[in-house]
Amino acid sequence: MGVLLGLSVLAVAIIIAKMYQFTRGGLRRTAFVDEALGALEAVGHQAALEILGKRRHPVARVMEGAIRCGADPAFSTRDVEAEVGRIGSAEIRNLESWLRGLSSIAHLSPLLGLLGTVTGMITAFMRLEEGGGRVDPAMLAGGIWEALLTTAFGLTVAIPAMAGFYYLEGRVDEVRAAMKDASVRVLRHFGKTPHLSDQDDEHLEDATHGI
Repeated sequence: MGVLLGLSVLAVAIIIAKMYQFTRGGLRRTAFVDEALGALEAVGHQAALEILGKRRHPVARVMEGAIRCGADPAFSTRDVEAEVGRIGSAEIRNLESWLRGLSSIAHLSPLLGLLGTVTGMITAFMRLEEGGGRVDPAMLAGGIWEALLTTAFGLTVAIPAMAGFYYLEGRVDEVRAAMKDASVRVLRHFGKTPHLSDQDDEHLEDATHGI
């Protein structure tokens, strides 16, 4: 129970920290993408970079990298792909930090609760054996409900942790999709999207392979 209580506190701390991170980053506010692309096409890449520089959003960082590399004639299409993938991977890793720990808590809590139940049942039956023929049903019932309490507590910890994990993971997937869409649109503007052929139709995805 002590271990489960510690895991519950850790799970709540992770969820609150990630929600603060996502809210502070404004992950749902992506109107700047069209604004930056419009400025890129109408004015130039410097105007687009000024718009993106005011945003904390991970997509803004990927677009900045794509614009800087796309505007530099020294960067080949393959170089731009690698740089966009590198920036995108770093941003996604930052968003996914501690999510694996939250997933581990959600999966381990029921197992720890079950372990507590099994050990509690073993203790209860050992007491019955020690009592010999003087078996007290109240003692057996008390041992069983105390043992089952750990399973109930483990599930109580696991269910919110799993729900929080899937919600946060969904937010990260939304950002990942937005990164891919925005970066491809920027690369298309500079004419540095990979050429698609019938034999190799995954090159466009490779432009953001690290995201």
